[in-house]
Amino acid sequence: MSSETRSDLLVRYAETDQMGVVYHANYLVWCEIGRTDFIRALGTSYADLERDGVKLAVSDVAMRFHASARYDDPIRVVTRLTKAGSRAMEFTYRIVRADTGALLVTATTALVSLDASGRLAALPGALRRMLEAAITPATDAR
Repeated sequence: MSSETRSDLLVRYAETDQMGVVYHANYLVWCEIGRTDFIRALGTSYADLERDGVKLAVSDVAMRFHASARYDDPIRVVTRLTKAGSRAMEFTYRIVRADTGALLVTATTALVSLDASGRLAALPGALRRMLEAAITPATDAR
């Protein structure tokens, strides 16, 4: 697997606000698309992880907005895994216009592994090794 995944989409009208730009919360949805595509590229899916008892919850989010996206813009979410530990992981995202490469948003999410009762839990060894093998050190995306 490459050290990053690229997820392409078009901005839908429903994702824009009254000013005609993408509403800020939609960037979190796009980060989730990037993250699930990254996990899928590793050879599994979120659904498979959940069937195996692994629950991943977002514990921290940081976003910086550089420019606005608008209806029908082609968008690319570039996702990297930058940290993986026994119970947590961190992803970084660069959201750009797919046609020009113009930077729209940089973001980071931290996720923790939970058991069925919602308590922190260790990631299964095989999953942790798979994640550790896919780590790309963080760089300042600004």
